[in-house]
Amino acid sequence: MGRLFFDTTETLVYDPVAANRTATRAALFTLGFRKIETVATLDTFVEAIRRRPPDLALCEAQGSDTALCKTIQDLRQGGQGFNPFIVIIVTAWEKSGALVSRVVNSGADDLLLRPFSTTLLGQRIETHVERRKGFVVTTDYVGPDRRKDLTRPSNIEMFEPPNSLKMKAKDRLSVEETAMRLDGELRGAREKLNNEKLKRDAFQISILWRLMQERVPGAYNEELAKIGHLAKGITRRCQDTDFETAIEWCESVLAAVEGLQAGVDRNAAMHLLGHAALSLNHVFHSEKSTVEILTEVDATVAIIRARSLAEATSAAAS
Repeated sequence: MGRLFFDTTETLVYDPVAANRTATRAALFTLGFRKIETVATLDTFVEAIRRRPPDLALCEAQGSDTALCKTIQDLRQGGQGFNPFIVIIVTAWEKSGALVSRVVNSGADDLLLRPFSTTLLGQRIETHVERRKGFVVTTDYVGPDRRKDLTRPSNIEMFEPPNSLKMKAKDRLSVEETAMRLDGELRGAREKLNNEKLKRDAFQISILWRLMQERVPGAYNEELAKIGHLAKGITRRCQDTDFETAIEWCESVLAAVEGLQAGVDRNAAMHLLGHAALSLNHVFHSEKSTVEILTEVDATVAIIRARSLAEATSAAAS
């Protein structure tokens, strides 16, 4: 393993406590980092990422972990900034189960407990240069692969995210060379992220529709809100792509949602929702027939129902 050089690496540190920002900056400087920007608020952290995405971000969770994790999640989904794949290390003073869950689900690369030594920080950063986890895309998550059982069958495809930290620290590319390579890799990675999100979100709409069919009116308001959110997200992602026909089906989905929320002609609205949802899936899976898509949806719904039944049975037994 060769030596790593961090002198051209751009790092952003967010921490509301001045003393902690100073300590983190000092540790990074000892490790060889020279281009270090520090900010004291979450708003300035987001603005800094939008203005010039860093290669590495360290951000403190204490006091605003929910807002921070939502910000990271938005970044990973492509909703903030230019590069959704920057290396992100979250720091915290207390490692509660709830905090760990939020950080893991945000898509951050790592969680580092304070107070940490310069050596430990260096080891964690080295890991994300040399052995960074591959990324996965699901309906609710974009980030490092967290699956514990890698032998378990899964249709989730993993890909290697662009890593400008590695380009500069290990590959020793100049700032200009890094920008050129990163630009090319980002185009491919963002397209992959976008396409996977479209497929996952369209599939999720069909699953929610199927789950709603056995519910009585008024018992699926949460599902309707989720479907509306997904359809609007798909519409945004389909602008100026080869999937513009999906926008029309999203409009039909939203019309069905509106009808169900208003309580007018449930059967007609539910039929419209199902037809639009399956047609939307077909846009992103043109190689599959509607019957094949519906079969896959029903298989997934059966798994969800079996899992819910097992959980309910276990809860009743205890």
